[in-house]
Amino acid sequence: MLNQRIKGLYGITPDKDLNITLIENAIKKHKVNILQYRRKTQDEKRKLDEATQLLELCLQHNTLFIVNDDVNLCKKIGADGVHLGQNDVDVNSARSRLGEKFIIGVSCYNSIELAIEAENNGADYIALGAIFKSSTKPNAAYCSLSTIQNIKSNINIPIVGIGGITIENQQSVLDAGCNSIAMIEGLFGH
Repeated sequence: MLNQRIKGLYGITPDKDLNITLIENAIKKHKVNILQYRRKTQDEKRKLDEATQLLELCLQHNTLFIVNDDVNLCKKIGADGVHLGQNDVDVNSARSRLGEKFIIGVSCYNSIELAIEAENNGADYIALGAIFKSSTKPNAAYCSLSTIQNIKSNINIPIVGIGGITIENQQSVLDAGCNSIAMIEGLFGH
C-alpha cells in the first residue's frame, strides 16, 4: 500500500514563487519523505510548470509528491496523490477520477467524525491540526494531542499532524500518534 509511505517529515511548499534550491536543500537536510505542492494561484500554466519541476525533484530524492486541492493537476503530471480540504471535491469523486494508484489525503482538523468518514470513504490518510499556533493559518481550529490520541484509536489509516510544528516540538506530536509531521514555516521559513 502506498499509504505505508505516509510517515516521517511531510513538507508543504510555501505559497510563493517557487524556490527549487530552498526546497531541495530542505529535502536533503531533513530527509523529507513527502512533499505537498500548495499554491493558491489561478495561473494554471505556472502551477503546471512549478508542479512539474517539483515532481522531478521528488523523483530524484524518492520523496512522495502530493498536490494540494487540484485533482486535475495531480492526474495530469502523474503526482503520487492529492490532498483535499473539506471544501474541495470529496474522496469518492477524486477516487473515481484518479483511480486506485493515487494517494488521497483529507483534512479533518480536529474532528473524529470527519476522520472516520474519510477512512470509510477510502482516504489513504488524514491530516489533523492546527496542533500548535500556526503563522500560515492563524485562525485554524485547534487540535490537542489528546484529540489525536482519541482519533488514532478509532481509525486505521495514517495521521499527519499539521500546524505550528517545528523540528524542536515534533516529538510530542509523534508520541501522540501521528505517523507524519507536516511543516511549512518549520522547514522553509528561515
